[in-house]
Amino acid sequence: MRAQSTAFVIQGGMSMGFQRWDNSFDRQPLFKPHVALSIESVDNENDKTSVFAQIGYHTRGSATRLRFFQGTGTLTFSEEFQFNNIALILGGKQKYPLGQRSKYFYYGGIRGDYTLSTNIDELVSAKQNVQLAIFYPFIGAMNRWMFGVSAGGGIEFPFSDLIGGQVSISVHPDFLLQYNQPPIGNVIDPFNPGQTIAIPERSIRNLTLEVTFGLRLLRKVVYE
Repeated sequence: MRAQSTAFVIQGGMSMGFQRWDNSFDRQPLFKPHVALSIESVDNENDKTSVFAQIGYHTRGSATRLRFFQGTGTLTFSEEFQFNNIALILGGKQKYPLGQRSKYFYYGGIRGDYTLSTNIDELVSAKQNVQLAIFYPFIGAMNRWMFGVSAGGGIEFPFSDLIGGQVSISVHPDFLLQYNQPPIGNVIDPFNPGQTIAIPERSIRNLTLEVTFGLRLLRKVVYE
């Protein structure tokens, strides 16, 4: 007789998002939670490799945080560029024994993202100085579909025959741009009426690091 299992993994954790703006990593990280659900093949007799599919909700982005000293006090400025994405990962996992029952693993896969929403228009509308709006990203230049890869590693540990846990660290670089704005010419200069300026090309690419904790639920099917 042979037992073939399927693992359903409910997981969540913290994401640290980075963005490369105009070919320069000059922005600060964005810290947001993420959640995901995975389904994974498990061979109970030779549990060394598996394939999996994962769907999750992730916030990609970056932040700007500044502190100004004024007189005897300080002023702080903070804004976050958020892109709320649904991500689908298809990949494979390699496992190795760790102690009596635990395993450590690494995995890799291809990933597709779709942007459900963003806050970039809200950032512009919240500005007291509307003249700055032309220098901010706008939704019309945002790409909703992205493609990238995901890779990581971690540890699986059982609680019982059918329930276990896992913890992992992973990296998720995008190959396609989240934002791609061509140069815009002949824009009225908001600070010098009667004159025009050119808005330079702008591109934004995501990179996300994640720490994830998961609950593994096994479903066994026994056949001859």
